[in-house]
This record gives sequence, structure tokens and C-alpha cells, in this order.
Amino acid sequence: MNIQGHVIKPVLGKEYPTVSYGQGIYLYDTAGKEYLDGCSGAVTANIGHGVQRVADAMFEQAQKISFSYRSQFTSEPAEKLAAKLAAWSPGNLNSVFFVNSGSEATETAMKIAIQYWQEQGRFSKTKVLSRWMSYHGITMGALSMSGHVLRRKRFVPLLHECPSIEPPYCYRCPYSRTYPGCGLQCAAELETAIHRVGAEHIAAFIAEPIIGAAGGAVTPPPDYYKRIKDICAEYDILFIADEVMTGIGRTGKEFGIMHWEVVPDIMALGKGMSAGYTPMAAVLVSDTIMKVIHNGSKSIMSGHTYSANPQSAAIALAVMEYIEENDLIANVKEMGEYLLEALNRLKKKHSCIGDVRGKGLLCALEFVEGKHSKQPYDLSLSFTDRLIARAFENGLLIYNAAGGINGQAGDATIVAPPFVITREQIDRLISLLDQSICELAAELADRSGPGTDQTV
Repeated sequence: MNIQGHVIKPVLGKEYPTVSYGQGIYLYDTAGKEYLDGCSGAVTANIGHGVQRVADAMFEQAQKISFSYRSQFTSEPAEKLAAKLAAWSPGNLNSVFFVNSGSEATETAMKIAIQYWQEQGRFSKTKVLSRWMSYHGITMGALSMSGHVLRRKRFVPLLHECPSIEPPYCYRCPYSRTYPGCGLQCAAELETAIHRVGAEHIAAFIAEPIIGAAGGAVTPPPDYYKRIKDICAEYDILFIADEVMTGIGRTGKEFGIMHWEVVPDIMALGKGMSAGYTPMAAVLVSDTIMKVIHNGSKSIMSGHTYSANPQSAAIALAVMEYIEENDLIANVKEMGEYLLEALNRLKKKHSCIGDVRGKGLLCALEFVEGKHSKQPYDLSLSFTDRLIARAFENGLLIYNAAGGINGQAGDATIVAPPFVITREQIDRLISLLDQSICELAAELADRSGPGTDQTV
């Protein structure tokens, strides 16, 4: 058996290069090879690598106290970070529950929603509805809420039946209609699902403002979330925004949901909140919910050993301050527009690119075998994996978002570089991506043999 050390890797038996260090939008392995981080790792390293401002905050806090238990102490870094998050957030999302990962954040959001109704004596409201073609995390509760067919597959007997409605997937409308003539049927379906389950049983509805790993930056039309929020309000159902990927400036606003001018009842954060410098995530809760719990049990039934630890809180606070000090959200908006234009130019060049979409620096390409028919590649071809491998060989990191079409077909790649990227660096990213697509085209043509059409 080919084993590289004792760490269990994503693919057993595969040899991985060893990362040495990072600087800005680049990573370097121990052989000295340079990689342009075109996806911020897992859409996480938002401010880039090797930021001294953050390293200094790490060292300063480590000299004071790195760990204290949340039921015994609070800490200045945790209090300041919570205040910063509340100041960034829309509406009255003023209370913050710290956890360690995005999966923990969405699960905690689910628990808070259920507890909110329990505190009012409405014990039957225990279900959480969600969408197909969604991903909310890998722990069992988070995976239950996820409509990511491929990631659910092994564990279906253990999962709750949360995914209930179709996604706002305009490129492949589930109803074969076109916005705005569709009447936002994908949003209206939530009301149908509520009637089928019974509002008396439903605690919340959860959605990613822009769908990430399950489809690749799938972006709803303008009125979508207003309709969703109105339906939730009508039936006494909380709206949870999963901002793990879209939050902390990734889309060109502080939080992705702000593009639709809707305020959720609960928000889940992670990834870019600490920009990869430490494991850290959070749940933001509205004053309305907190008032009920404060007047009732006075305690949210959740928590983890490392919740709100001062070391991670100081690091995440330094990340958010760095974003503010360098006006990086404005750069995300400007560079995001430039990146989308460049990706659309690639779309015109390559017949395999069916759609380009996204907001800010959360963009994606969807690949098709036939541009006009939108015929997807079969998953057995592993188009996305092969393109990612080609890009990796060429020194470009991009992120997999395959399996969007009922989990059985569909290829998409997320392009989401750090907020500090420049126009010149985007040009380099596009050049490497173009090269990788051309190389995959040649590989497919060679395997198809003479007389077949496999141009991409």
C-alpha cells in the first residue's frame, strides 16, 4: 500500500506535495514550486497568506492566554470579535455564539431555531427545510440539511429528510422556465413544501445566499430571497442564512444575503471569518430570538470545548480589522467584476464552458459537452477532477463543485481568489486556466480517436 506518512489524506495512496509557505495569493511547496491560489484553498484564505498583521496578533495573544473555557470566563478578544460581527451584520443580529467550523455553525443554527420554538411551548416545530443542490456541512445534522446528493449517499439511512425544494438554478431551471416569466416558482415551492409538511412542524428554512460546493456559485434572481423571507414570516418559520462561504466580504458586501436586502433570523459563519489562520466559526442570532431564550431557560443548548477561545478570537478579530483597514471589500467588488468579465471571455473561446456566474470573488464556470444543448459530461468522465489536476500541474488552484444536476451529472469549478488579488494577477489566473482547459481538450481528443468531436 502506498502511504505517505501517517496522515489520512483525501485520496488514499495519492502522493501530495508538501506545502512550505504562502505569501499573498501564492503558495509554495517544499520543492519550490509556486501555486496561484485561485480558490483561496476552500474559499477560506480570504486575505491571502502570510499576513504579518495576523501573525503579530497570534503572538501577542499567545503571550497572554490561549485557552479559557467558555463556562468559566469570557475574554476581551471574544467580546471584541462579537461586537465587530454584530456591527457588520444587517438588522438586529446582535448576539454571537462561537464554534469551530462551518458545519458546527449550521448545526448550532438548527438547534437554536428549534430551541426558540420550544421556549415558547411550540414543541412540534422541530423540522428544518432546505433545498436540493445545497451544502451545509459534513457533520450529521449539517449533512441532513444538505441537498448534496453525492455527499449524502453513504449516510442516507442516518439522515433527516431536510431537502425539500428545488434550487434557484436559472441556467438549468427545474421547471424549464425563464426569469422573470417563471414567477419565481422555485421560491413559491417553499410554500408548497410547508403545506405538505405542516407549518406546525417546521422550525426553520436554511439556504446559502449563493450556492457553493453543490453547484458552483449558483446565484438567485433579484426577488428570490424577498419571496422566501415573506413565506417564512407568513408561516412562523425562521430563515437561516448559511454564510459560511459567502460571508465576511466574499461577494462584495459584508454578507451575501445583503445583495437581496433581506435580513435573516440567524446567520452561520465560518471559512473567511478567520481566513484560514485558525479554526473559527460563529452563529449570529437576532434580538427577537435571544429575548425569548433570555426570558426562558437563559441558556442555548450547544457548545464545544474550544468555543470562543481567546487565541482564535484574537486571530479572527485581526482578520476582520485587516479587511477594514485595507478596504478589501471594495477591492472584492472591483476585482470581482474584472474576474467575471475575464471568465466570460473564456466562455466565448471554449465550447465546454456553458455558464459563468457569481458575485464578487465567488465565481464559477459550469462545463458542458454541448453549449447549446447544455448537455452535461457524464460524471464517469471526471471532467472537473481532471481539469483541477491539469490546473494544479500548471500551478493554479481551483475548487471542485461537481454534481449539480440531481447529483448524477454536471461539472463546475469555483474560482474564488483571495481579496488582495490584483488585475495583473487575475490575468495570470485566467492564462493558467485557459492553458489547463486547452490541455484537457487535447487529452479528450486523443482519447476519443480520429473522426470524433471532443473539442472543448
